[in-house]
Amino acid sequence: MYKIRLNNFEGPLDLLLFFIKRDELDIYDIPISYITNEFMKYLQLLEQLDLDTVGEFILMASTLMQIKVKMLLPKEINEKGEEIDPRADLVAALLEYKRYKEMAEELSINESNARKLSFRSNFELDSKENIPELGVLLKNITIYDLMKAFKNAVESVPKKVFHKVELFSVNIEDQINYIQNLLIAKNEINFIELVKGMKHKLRIIVTFIAMLELIKANKIGLKESPNFNDFIIYGIQNG
Repeated sequence: MYKIRLNNFEGPLDLLLFFIKRDELDIYDIPISYITNEFMKYLQLLEQLDLDTVGEFILMASTLMQIKVKMLLPKEINEKGEEIDPRADLVAALLEYKRYKEMAEELSINESNARKLSFRSNFELDSKENIPELGVLLKNITIYDLMKAFKNAVESVPKKVFHKVELFSVNIEDQINYIQNLLIAKNEINFIELVKGMKHKLRIIVTFIAMLELIKANKIGLKESPNFNDFIIYGIQNG
């Protein structure tokens, strides 16, 4: 004896919306005979029913059958002389459920995006795949924190009234090695300390890009610093 659980659909309205979307049906003009048959086929797939779970599905099946019968009978007329569509209540319920479902999905996406912005040390629903043991790479560090620290670093370079044209060689690979060598000597370093002494804005820019590449490669991470306008870079031990 076993119970079949309907994990794919949260309720009968969810199942009906699935049929409507799958078969590209008009929700305002539901082919009631067709969708009733599809609904019944789904129920027939269940060899044994957990009535506590599928009772509402059986109720919806009877409702569909009732609507199907009414569709075959002469149309009822309301006080305004208009024909009453037997599907009207079902359509209204589906539209309302659809709105709530879309809102729930949007809130779920917003929640997922928010978790990417703020570090939570132990959240069971977060995927654990491809995440280093040290935790999320950007711990409470947002793009605004990065840009603020970058802006302060660039503005710290003394401004020159006279500019001398000269060849200045700097590349991302060299700055990646520069960052990694610093993190070998130290487990972590402040961003301001990393670019301290750099007299050229271009070197700071390339160093910043190199830092982003190392984050992307899962070789370093960032976390908050006591200095509001700074952040801490730390190395990640792979393997």
